[in-house]
Amino acid sequence: MSEQQRRDREERARADADAFAGEKSSDLRSHEVTEGAERAPHRAMFRAMGYDDADLSSPMVGIPNPAADVTPCNVHLDDVADAAREGIEAAEGMPIEFGTVTVSDAISMGTEGMKASLVSREVIADSVELVSFGERMDALVTVAGCDKNLPGMMMAAVRTDLPSVFLYGGSILPGEHDGRDITVQNVFEGVGTYAEGEMSAEELDEMERHACPGAGSCGGMFTANTMASISEALGFAPLGSASPLAESEERYDEARRAGELVLDCVEADRRPSDILSKESFENAIAVQVAMGGSTNAVLHLLALAAEAGVDLDIEEFDEISRRTPKIANLQPGGTRVMEDLDDIGGVPVVMRRLLEGGYLHGDAMTVTGRTLAEELEHLEAEGRLPADEEIDADFLYTVDDPYSAEGAIKILTGNLAPDGAVLKVTGDDKFHHEGPARVFEAEEEAMEYVQSGRIESGDVLVIRNEGPRGGPGMREMLGVTAAVVGAGHEDDVALLTDGRFSGATRGPMIGHVAPEAEEGGPIGLVEDGDTVTVDIPERELSVDASDAELDRRADEWERPEPAYEGGVFAKYARDFGSAANGAVTNPAAKRTQRE
Repeated sequence: MSEQQRRDREERARADADAFAGEKSSDLRSHEVTEGAERAPHRAMFRAMGYDDADLSSPMVGIPNPAADVTPCNVHLDDVADAAREGIEAAEGMPIEFGTVTVSDAISMGTEGMKASLVSREVIADSVELVSFGERMDALVTVAGCDKNLPGMMMAAVRTDLPSVFLYGGSILPGEHDGRDITVQNVFEGVGTYAEGEMSAEELDEMERHACPGAGSCGGMFTANTMASISEALGFAPLGSASPLAESEERYDEARRAGELVLDCVEADRRPSDILSKESFENAIAVQVAMGGSTNAVLHLLALAAEAGVDLDIEEFDEISRRTPKIANLQPGGTRVMEDLDDIGGVPVVMRRLLEGGYLHGDAMTVTGRTLAEELEHLEAEGRLPADEEIDADFLYTVDDPYSAEGAIKILTGNLAPDGAVLKVTGDDKFHHEGPARVFEAEEEAMEYVQSGRIESGDVLVIRNEGPRGGPGMREMLGVTAAVVGAGHEDDVALLTDGRFSGATRGPMIGHVAPEAEEGGPIGLVEDGDTVTVDIPERELSVDASDAELDRRADEWERPEPAYEGGVFAKYARDFGSAANGAVTNPAAKRTQRE
């Protein structure tokens, strides 16, 4: 080839590239699959799906959507995603929806299937990371409904560090039974009441038929609503976006706003790494403890911090809880639900009181590009946040006259939990209990004990081998905790486990005990009849065995045989880190490795 021919070819290549480039910014990652003559086959694939030249010259915004018929939390998410798509298109973006998994915590509760719940958090994060990476997307609007969707989507946003807006699917309406509002929590507790002979089969059936009247996540300040509230405090979601109900027009308005906002994030190159900081995590913890949020938020915030490279220790939850008053009294400790909070202005009402009391960092950044303090002022100016003096709600307190002087989350330590254990106070925060251990190697054994009527006042139920690796998957145990409460033992029986609890759990129930039994933790050394002490004021969880006795038992201890030899559960039994660090599986995140 002559020199002239080579110059002519290069000139044609440049002309072809210019012809196919359109106006797409070279700063956008998606240009790798849409620009230039060599990407004609790629564009042909997009055109097959109805995308046109305007789309192909716009930022590609992924909409990961875990819509499914396996849970009311997610059954409506296609409609939510459609509204987000409308917002993206209105802001001249190119929406690309794709699916991911979900597991219904409530439906899998009390079965072996609950082992899949925490695993699904990891699969969601991995799948969203993979698709957005593989398809060279520019931004994300992450849609979430059921419990593990929320942290999974936020973890994916952190890993990809793409401009992202978090979009919650919204809460279910409360049901009605016997003239009062009820949620699925009441049905779980009704099972225990029925087992005690204190409720008829007919009444339990009536509760079952009316507790969940439609789409949306469980209505109290359970895990989904806790994580949605926290998404605002972290800055992942616009303030006020957590509380609108699942099937309300306000929910779809929020979805459209999220779609529009993500294009502003692209334009400003505003990413999760610009938003997340130690201050934003401290804000999230303060909101969690002030609202009586789920213990699962401890696990998920630790995991998110590990993904983000923010140094966060489990003891910091206790430090923040000690200095932050609880000012919202919602289910499971109280009687009100997310709908009631939405009626008075949503999570920003709580955050404004905390900020004015000096409990939040007002200069923490949010997804809108405004600080937390600026965003609250913006909501007030728009008329979307009522003046504080206009709010009259019997479940919302002031920081000067709080529901309780300390937040709801307590981290207990002692010779049973050297790396910590998590308790949410839903009753007496001065609780002190000493009682005989009743040891169970799995949740099913404990449930049978409770339902058989053998549970006695003073018991301490110890459920082990349910940790991240030992389960594997760290099952939630609303079934057994609700059965204890339903049997009339909310205040005189304690329960501890290396597994987890639902956000709907109430009573002196201690989870996330670390190290877990499978790792040789002290919870695996407890014997029937040992006296166990639970002391909330002293943050103590201990057993009356001497160090020498525990060492003797440890010498005789043998690691349990793996519950699964292959498949997904064997994989995650190997990969999960300690609950004390968020039970993460990402090798780059902070985690403990098996020695």
